[in-house]
Amino acid sequence: MDIRQLRYFATIVEEGQITRAAKKLHMAQPPLSQQLKALEEELSTLLIVRNGKNIELTAAGKVLYKRATNLLSQIDETIMEVKEVGEGLKGTLSIGSVKTSFSYLPERIRFFREKYSNVTFRLYEGDTYRLLQDLRNRHIEVAIVRLPLEAESDDLSSLPLPPDHFVAVIPETWNYENTLRLDELSSMPLMLLQRFKGVGQYELVIEACRKYHYEPNIVCQCSDAAMIMSLVREGVGASLLPRSVLHSFSMNGLKILELEELSIQSDSAVVWLKDRFLSKSAVKFIETFKREYNLNISQVE
Repeated sequence: MDIRQLRYFATIVEEGQITRAAKKLHMAQPPLSQQLKALEEELSTLLIVRNGKNIELTAAGKVLYKRATNLLSQIDETIMEVKEVGEGLKGTLSIGSVKTSFSYLPERIRFFREKYSNVTFRLYEGDTYRLLQDLRNRHIEVAIVRLPLEAESDDLSSLPLPPDHFVAVIPETWNYENTLRLDELSSMPLMLLQRFKGVGQYELVIEACRKYHYEPNIVCQCSDAAMIMSLVREGVGASLLPRSVLHSFSMNGLKILELEELSIQSDSAVVWLKDRFLSKSAVKFIETFKREYNLNISQVE
């Protein structure tokens, strides 16, 4: 068994078909099938069961795929690290971000394009739970997520970002001034962001309201900020969102109000894997946050 065979096997699994895998690998199908057969013969076990044109992993195949992807990632990172010695920044930087933190990206990407023109980007969007999976699967190097993290996060390093305070977003046609009192908020239908898994902004709002013995009138929960903003614009209701979220959207037809009495904040962080080699580009990306917010290295755990 060699590295080439492991790459072939991993590609077959990820593509779900030998035909598609052969196309991706720029090779004919028969030699790829022969390599798979040779691997199974060497290991004396069946790795893949063919189901028509598609394939299914056996229990042994699942074990090998998990080990193979980890090994191949380590090899790719080793190659990257060796190539980077003595060289300037280049290559592709893969970054994940929750949609509500997109506002952190444009200025930093522009900075990189001006200073490190050989760096390209691959961007991923998802909620915090999904992005942590992408980090662990080594699909991305760095992620910007909303806190809190899951309980088991000892494998992560993080750089906390400044608190992001909530504001009210209402339709422009509603007759309110610059601030919103708690008694006014209590009569509004609210639409809140809901995290896929774990504690998110929905829970933050509910908890803050209950401290004032007020049960909010929730008419919609949604994981997409763009959908919520569209519903607010149509007059369906209001929303409470972190202020930074609004930088990514047009405010046409909308009005932003400061909250009186009610104080809610959302915390974010830049996270990466502790035990993984970080490219120079990823290190420089993290450093942009340290410089902007005057964060020192001791804050990175």
